[in-house]
Amino acid sequence: MNEVTANRPRVLSGMRPTGKLHLGNYMGALYNWTRLQHEYECYFFIADLHALTTSYEDLSRLKENIREVALDFLAGGLDPELCTIFVQSDVPAHSELHTLLSMFTPLGWLERVPTYKDQQEQLREKDLATYGFLGYPLLQSADILLYQPDFVPVGRDQAAHVELTREVARRFNQLYPGSFYMAEGAAPWELEAVKTKARKLAGQPNKSEFTPHELIAAAPQTKLKSAYGTRTILPEPDVLLTPSPQLPGVDGRKMSKSYGNTILLSDTEADIRSKLKTMVTDPARVYRTDAGNPDVCPVFALHKLFSTEETQAEVRVGCTTAGIGCIECKGWVADAMVKELAPIQERRRKFEADPDLVEDILYQGGTRARARSEQTMREVGEVMGLRARRV
Repeated sequence: MNEVTANRPRVLSGMRPTGKLHLGNYMGALYNWTRLQHEYECYFFIADLHALTTSYEDLSRLKENIREVALDFLAGGLDPELCTIFVQSDVPAHSELHTLLSMFTPLGWLERVPTYKDQQEQLREKDLATYGFLGYPLLQSADILLYQPDFVPVGRDQAAHVELTREVARRFNQLYPGSFYMAEGAAPWELEAVKTKARKLAGQPNKSEFTPHELIAAAPQTKLKSAYGTRTILPEPDVLLTPSPQLPGVDGRKMSKSYGNTILLSDTEADIRSKLKTMVTDPARVYRTDAGNPDVCPVFALHKLFSTEETQAEVRVGCTTAGIGCIECKGWVADAMVKELAPIQERRRKFEADPDLVEDILYQGGTRARARSEQTMREVGEVMGLRARRV
């Protein structure tokens, strides 16, 4: 990243490595990231530690899955010149900050996270009664707070997930405030007055060194003309709402690998057309001569994302009048989808042919991410009273 990029508001997001990405991953996250990299200082990571929380018993494909996600990140349009792309475990501070945050985070905060019970219900065949699974939302918080970002890009249905991170940051800053400061332009006597009050409160008239807690407690009891405060170490990130359409899979449910209903970014044209041929449509349209309702048809939901307005209008008329059949309708959306994916797949072939380049991008990204994370960890360690870090 260049100096101009580094001066922009900071954004961070990540994705678990579960294998090749599908259209739901692309439209729900990656597509947005490729646009954010032009406006923000972006950190995008492959969350391999999170993969351990539900798949710890079989990690045989983890390295391969990391590589596949990296290929799709780059094929989808992430540019290492514009953003930092890295693997979570390449930055040890993710685990370190997670450990420190776990010391004061109440269990109740983790147990009330909606996805905690939802995933236990969905993955009943797995033993998820583990410390790692309970703590994964806090690991997410550490992932975010480590880079002190201004924003976390999420869809509207995921905004609540960022609230835990904000609560954790708030609690940290209350427990471990940064250095005390007086507003710019404050008279020299004001800080001395605060220290005098702090000495009285401590009952130590000769005291010369003060903690931020002591000064912030003394300040409200001192007659001051200027504002004051303590430096925030872990800022509370704001939600950056991004478009996050829920793509239907070929069976009509939400597109998800767990349902086996996905269309991959790397699927061949033949695979795409074959999958779409079996896709469910308006259940009321039993015969070719029956009129359909595009608004309840999963195929039309794909048209709205990939087809031109002209094609969508033609599909709507043809469907509602039985002027076209479902096979023809699916063929048109396949045409649009293949066109959309062509440049992505071309870039993927380029990176597949040069695995050393992909490794170098991840290495360089990890180096930048470690450097940035060290800034945060030095500040965290200082306010928590830990030994100074050696660089």
